[in-house]
Amino acid sequence: MDAYSLLELNSMVRQSIEHTMNQEYWVEAELSECRENRGHCFMELIQKEEHSNTPIARASAKCWQSTWGMIGPYFERTTGQPLHTGLKVRLQVYPQFHEAYGFSWIITDIDPTFTLGDMARRRQEIIRQLKEEGIFDLQKDLTLPLFCLNIAVISSQSAAGYGDFVNQLADSPYDFHTQLFPAIMQGEQVEESIIQALNAIYNSCANQQTSAFDCVVIIRGGGATADLSGFDALQLAENVAQYPLPIITGIGHDRDESILDMVSNTRVKTPTAAAQLLISHLDSTALRIDTCGERINTFFSLLKTREEARIDKLSSYLSPLIFHLLEREQHKLEMLEQRAKALDPALLLKRGYSITLHNGHLLRNAAEVKPGTELETRLEQGTIISIVK
Repeated sequence: MDAYSLLELNSMVRQSIEHTMNQEYWVEAELSECRENRGHCFMELIQKEEHSNTPIARASAKCWQSTWGMIGPYFERTTGQPLHTGLKVRLQVYPQFHEAYGFSWIITDIDPTFTLGDMARRRQEIIRQLKEEGIFDLQKDLTLPLFCLNIAVISSQSAAGYGDFVNQLADSPYDFHTQLFPAIMQGEQVEESIIQALNAIYNSCANQQTSAFDCVVIIRGGGATADLSGFDALQLAENVAQYPLPIITGIGHDRDESILDMVSNTRVKTPTAAAQLLISHLDSTALRIDTCGERINTFFSLLKTREEARIDKLSSYLSPLIFHLLEREQHKLEMLEQRAKALDPALLLKRGYSITLHNGHLLRNAAEVKPGTELETRLEQGTIISIVK
C-alpha cells in the first residue's frame, strides 16, 4: 500500500487551502488567550454554545508585527482597553497552513466597534442584573462619618496615585490614618484581587469591637488609562454594592463611568480628588462644629440676658414686698414687747401688790402650806421671811 510522507500530506493541505480559500474573511469569536512576543500578537480564538460555556470551536490566530503595530494601538484607543482574555472580537483573517507549524488564521484587521458593542451589551446586562437584585443603589444609602479619619485604601503600592493620595492627606491639618490593602489594579486579575482586599478589610473590622475604618478608597492613578474591563465585572460590583462601609472610587480615567464607579458611594476621577474629597468633608465637619458653637454661645448669651432681665423684674416686685413684710413683723415685735412689759411682776409690786414664794415657787393656795412652813414675801422694796402658824 502506497503512503504519503507527512510533509507531502501537509503540503497537499496547504495547497488545497491556498487554492480554495484564497481570500480574507471576517470572523467573530472570543479570545481565550492573547499574548505579545517580539512585536507579534498570538491569540487563541474560541466559540461557545449560546447558553453555556461549552466550547464548540477553537483556532489559533496570529497578527504579525507589521500589522499589529497599527491595529493594536488603534483598538486600544477606540475601546479604552487592550485585547485580553474574555473579549469578543471581530477579526479580518485569511487561512494559513504551514507544513511544520500547522494551521492558523492570519489577522489583517480588527473591528473595535464590534467589541465596543459587546462590551456595552455586557455592561447593560450587569447593570440590569444588579438592579433586579435590588443592590445597585445600596451604597448611596451610606454616609461618611462626620469624623472620617481612618481610611482603608485598595491600590497598588507602587502606583504614583497612591503616593499622591497619602501625601495630600498627610499635608492636611487633620490626623488621617491610612492602611493599604494591596491589589492588582490592571489586567485580568483586577476583579479577584480587589475582592480579596475588600474581604481583608471586612475581616479586620470584624476582629475588633468597633469598626477599624470609616470608609474604603479604591484608587488606581499612575497606571495606563486602558485596560479597565476588570472594573466592569459582575462579582466585583456585587461585592462593592453590598459592602457595609462607604466606598470612594478614584480609578483615574475620563471615559464613561465604570460599573464599579456606578455602584460605589462616591466616584471621583483621580486619587488626588479622592484625598481632596476627604479633606473637604472634614472641613465641612469643622465648619459645622464652629457654627454649632457660635449658635450655642449666642443661645446662652440670649438666655443670660433674658434671665438677668427676669431677675431684675422679680427684684422690682420683691423689694417692696420684703420691705412691707419687715415693717409688719417689726410692728408685731413692738406689740409683743409692750405686752411683755405689761406683764412684768415689778409693775405689780409698784402698785402695792406682793408675791409670796415657797421654796422658790409662786404660792397661789394657802392650803398648800402647813404650820411651821417658811415663806418668802416680796414687796416693791425688800423681802419678808415669815413662818406659818
